[in-house]
Amino acid sequence: MTRYCLTGVEKPPKRGKRIPVALTDATMEERLNRVIGKMDQENLDVLVIYGDLEHGSNFEYLTGFLPRFEEGILVLHRDRTAFLMLGNENTKMVRYSRIPAGLIHVPFLSLPNQPMEDDRPIYEYFADAGLLHGQRVGMVGWKMFTSRVEDNRKLLDLPAYLTEAVKTIVGGSRVANVSHLFIGSHGVRTTNNANEIAHYEFGAALAGDCMADALEHIRTGMTEMELGAFLNASGQRCSVVTIAAAGERFENGNLYPGSRKVKAGDKVSLTVGYKGGLSSRAGYAVEKREQLLKPVQDYVEQLAGPYFAAVIQWLESIRIGMTGGELYRKIQNVLPKETYNWSLNPGHLTGDEEWMSSPIYQDSEEVLKSGMMLQIDIIPGKPEYGGAGCESGIVLADRELRAEMQRAYPQLYHVFMERRNYIKDVLHIQVPAEVLPMSDMVAFYRPYFLNRELAFVKRTE
Repeated sequence: MTRYCLTGVEKPPKRGKRIPVALTDATMEERLNRVIGKMDQENLDVLVIYGDLEHGSNFEYLTGFLPRFEEGILVLHRDRTAFLMLGNENTKMVRYSRIPAGLIHVPFLSLPNQPMEDDRPIYEYFADAGLLHGQRVGMVGWKMFTSRVEDNRKLLDLPAYLTEAVKTIVGGSRVANVSHLFIGSHGVRTTNNANEIAHYEFGAALAGDCMADALEHIRTGMTEMELGAFLNASGQRCSVVTIAAAGERFENGNLYPGSRKVKAGDKVSLTVGYKGGLSSRAGYAVEKREQLLKPVQDYVEQLAGPYFAAVIQWLESIRIGMTGGELYRKIQNVLPKETYNWSLNPGHLTGDEEWMSSPIYQDSEEVLKSGMMLQIDIIPGKPEYGGAGCESGIVLADRELRAEMQRAYPQLYHVFMERRNYIKDVLHIQVPAEVLPMSDMVAFYRPYFLNRELAFVKRTE
C-alpha cells in the first residue's frame, strides 16, 4: 500500500516578524574550549584556519565574522594565543572578533591591485603569528577529504601561496589537513547547544517563510525574477544561489532567475537558503494532473509520491543513536537509488553553510547525536519527468537539550512544539520526540504549484 495521498491540506501557520538570536559570549567560550580540546587530543601546537566569503565557516566559528570579499586567517595556538591575519579592508574587524586576537596586516589577503604596504615574504607574517620550526600545525580550510586512494591529511585546500609559506617555517612533514576537527564525525561544529539552535533557527525559518510566500504567489505569466523576489528577504546573505527556474534550467550556463515567464505545465524549481537551513521545492506549474503533458501525467505516482514516502520514512525513522548507515538503508528500501537515480547523501549536516558534511552514507558507522542540525536532502529523478523536492531541516535534541531550549527560549520551544503538532496532526507523520522542525515548512509539499489546496500527507487507513 502506498504511504502517501494527495488531498486538501491546511497550510502551515504564518507567523509574525522573526528576530535574530545572537551567539552569546558563553557559547563562543564553549566553542574555543572545544577546539582547544581537539588540539590537545591530536597533539597540535597550532591551527591555521583559513576563510573567505564562500569558504569561511570554520573561521567564523571562532571569530564570529566572515572576511567578506577578502581572505582571512586565524592562527590559534594551543595556549589560546591567537592572531588574525587580515587584508586591507578587514583590519578593523580584529576589535570585533569573538575571541581575543592580535592583528597582523597581510596585504596579500586584499583585493587585486590594492596598496601593498608592509610588503614582505609571506612566511614572515606567519613567523609574526608565532609559527616556529618543528611545530605540529593543523591546516583548516573548509573541506575534509574522504578519498580511499589519497592520503587525505596531505590534501590541503588552502591557497598554495599560504600553505607553502607555513611549510617554509615549520617543515612540510609537520603540516596536515585537520578540517575533520571541525566537520568530521566527531567535529566540534557537528552538534549545537540551545543558544546555537536558536541562532540558526532564524535563518532556517526565514527560508521556510520565503518558500511559503513564493508558493502562495506563483502564477503563470510572472517572470522568474518576480518569483525569485519572494525568496530573498530581510537583507540576509543567502547560503546558496537562489533558484527560481521555470522550464529548462541552465540554458546558456545561467544559474540565476531571469526574464523567462512561468507557463502552464512548466517544470518549476525553487530554492533559498540562509545561515541555519535551506528550503527547496520542485514540481510543476499546474493545478491538476490533466494539465501535464500526457507522458508525465503520472508524475505523482512515478516520482513525487514515492519521493514523499521517502520523506515520511526519513522523518519517522531518524533518531539519536542510530548510525547514518541505518538511515541510508531505510531510504534505499523505500526509494531505491537504482530506480529513482538519486546519488548524493540522503541527508546532511547544516549550519553556517548549507552543506557542512554528512554522516548519512552507505555503510556509515557515524552516530547521529543530539544537537545535530540536518537537512532532508534526497534528490530523485526519472527521465522525462520534472524534479520532485521538499527539502527542509530539523535538529535532533535529547531530553536534556529540549529542557534547556524550553528554559532558555520558551517562545521558540513553543514554536517547535506547534510545528511538531502540525506535522503529526495535519500531515499525519509521526516524528520521534527528539526531532524539532527548524521551519514551518518541514514536510509541506504541493507538487502541483498552482493548486493552493492539494498537498501530500501520510496515508492513515
